[in-house]
Amino acid sequence: MDAPLRPSAGDDPAPLDFGGAVLLVVAEIPPGRVMTYGDVAAVLGSRGARAVGRVMATEGSGLPWWRVVRADARPPAGHEAEALEHYEREATPLRWVGPRGEPDAYRLDLAACRWVPAD
Repeated sequence: MDAPLRPSAGDDPAPLDFGGAVLLVVAEIPPGRVMTYGDVAAVLGSRGARAVGRVMATEGSGLPWWRVVRADARPPAGHEAEALEHYEREATPLRWVGPRGEPDAYRLDLAACRWVPAD
C-alpha cells in the first residue's frame, strides 16, 4: 500500500488508497456475517469487485478474509475447506448443495448473513 492506514498529525486523517480502504471495510465485518467482493467495492463507491479480490489476495491474510465471498455465495476460491472451519466456528449460515467433504458442497446463505455497514 502507498498510503498509511493511520491518520496524519493534523485534524484530518490522511486519505486512504483503495487497498487501505478495502482493508478497513473488511476488518469491520462482524463474525458470522459476510460481504461479497462487489459489496465491498460498492461501499467504497466503486464497481471494482475484482480489484477488491486482488487486494484481499495480496494484503488480506491478516484479516477475516473468509468473510468476503463471491457473488454466487461461494467462499474464496481455493480456500473452501479452511473457510468452512471459520464459518462453522462463527455459526455463519450455510446452505449445503452437495455432500459434506466436497470442496464445493456449500454456499453461504447470503439472505441470512450478508452485512451492510452503517454509514
